[in-house]
Amino acid sequence: MIPLPSNFKKRAYMKKLLLSLTAVLAFSIGMTSCNSDSPKASADKFLTGLMHYDYEAAKSVSTEETKKMIDLMAQFSAMMPDSIKQAAKKTKVDIKDTKEEGEKATVTYTTSDDPQEKKLNLVKENGKWLVQYSKMDSMGGEDMSSPPAEEPILFDSTATTSPADGTTVDTAQQ
Repeated sequence: MIPLPSNFKKRAYMKKLLLSLTAVLAFSIGMTSCNSDSPKASADKFLTGLMHYDYEAAKSVSTEETKKMIDLMAQFSAMMPDSIKQAAKKTKVDIKDTKEEGEKATVTYTTSDDPQEKKLNLVKENGKWLVQYSKMDSMGGEDMSSPPAEEPILFDSTATTSPADGTTVDTAQQ
């Protein structure tokens, strides 16, 4: 066997040590920067999954009610052409703001397809942030349960229009 110089052994040891430290540092940075137990991370995973038709990813950070809604969406999307699904994979989600209030959080976001800001609600269940998505969220977030402040009059129940000549007859006077 050929004897190795003593500094060769030192170099090999230092390379291994440096490589090990680099791997530990990279792993630590990766773990802390991807805190998956935050409203932002859960919202990003949910929205990206939803936009990219990856419903299983979206369901992994969803409440039970939200999972039911996603199952319905998945059934409808099964009828969509693959070309639309492929185009949707280019959509990017941009989380603008996160507000936590105890066990609830609201995330404000935009997408590359729509620059208008939208909100997403999350709740903390068993120490994990889950998205609470409803039909109202899919309709633009308006609360449809309460009527608008001033309801428009759609028709006058006391007047009718004769189909023959288009004249209006006031039935209250008859």
